[in-house]
Amino acid sequence: MPFEQELPKALSPSRLGDFQSCPRKYQYASVERIPQPASYATAKGRFAHYVFEQLFALAPSERTPDRAHGYVEEAKAAILDETTRTDIVMDEAMEAKMTSEVETIIDTYFTMEDPSMVATEGIELRVNVDIDGVPIFGILDRLDRDPDGSLVIVDYKTGSLPNRNYDTQTFANAELYAAMCVEKLGEKPSKIRLLYVQQGKALERQVTDVVIKARGKAAADAWKKITTYYNDGEFPATPSPSSCRFCAYKDRCRASGVPVALR
Repeated sequence: MPFEQELPKALSPSRLGDFQSCPRKYQYASVERIPQPASYATAKGRFAHYVFEQLFALAPSERTPDRAHGYVEEAKAAILDETTRTDIVMDEAMEAKMTSEVETIIDTYFTMEDPSMVATEGIELRVNVDIDGVPIFGILDRLDRDPDGSLVIVDYKTGSLPNRNYDTQTFANAELYAAMCVEKLGEKPSKIRLLYVQQGKALERQVTDVVIKARGKAAADAWKKITTYYNDGEFPATPSPSSCRFCAYKDRCRASGVPVALR
């Protein structure tokens, strides 16, 4: 049955991840546009990201711990809206816990780098490009210029440190952003730096021409399948423990007869 909704005009790195995890998830999130309820983790991540975005909008000399902490109440008002509070059933105790955790994240971040010494080329940088015929859009947390003159993609992570055996998956989104930078700016970032601001650890990976080509091809292959599934009127479900465990659409899939896999 044909979809009533139009196919999205562009593919984003995160939505590509949805599709690669499970095409049905992409259908629900990007085609049917069924809202995904906020979780504690996503709300805390947006909370911390808001603070860092405001911090890096300041002149370098003003990027101090006090200024960062000064954005906490503003971030809380902007991020913890009524819908988010309802989704995560937030009470005063949960709000106090999240606020304390973000305050700690800010302190930990300042042990990782001195933001007054960071040269930024862009903050929350909107990038819209065409790679191998695929329209791709995304927003970069930060694009820095390292002291050696090279570009570096920087992404804040508020979750736990990943298993290093899965680096290909860990860096996948950022590597697609690297390919987007090449197309948009005509310059290849030298590396990707993931800042795990809760643990105070940074993971880095060099960007190679092979990676740039591979990420572009993966996006092109996915877009071709997305178009085919859209025209067919259904995206197949590919249940697995990794894709189903934290998916917001588990109940919807169960109701449609999909054998949701949680273990």
